[in-house]
Amino acid sequence: MSGIPPHRKVLVIEEEPEALNALYVLLAGMQCEGEVVYGIPDALAKISRATFDAVVLDLRCSEESTGRAVARIKEIRASLVGRLLVITGDVTSPDVLDAIERQCLPKVRRRHLIGA
Repeated sequence: MSGIPPHRKVLVIEEEPEALNALYVLLAGMQCEGEVVYGIPDALAKISRATFDAVVLDLRCSEESTGRAVARIKEIRASLVGRLLVITGDVTSPDVLDAIERQCLPKVRRRHLIGA
């Protein structure tokens, strides 16, 4: 990234190295700084202590249901409503897709990030 400081701070909840690399490239291209955590408990702790402009959530990193994970993030930091992007490889699960649609979350299928 150039000498210009990042304009936005994004919390990334992801554990797969290939997906993280792709996300870093995308975020850097948008002059964003990514901070990584590996699960919902760590994410909630970070969100309660720091301000983020957006959150990228890989559903595989969540031990909770999609709806509950999103609700907990929004409870702690209401300003993240509409600033949560969900990444999922589980595009056939009706429960996952229903929760994403109910929450009106933007989504990216993981295979688009890592070329699988």
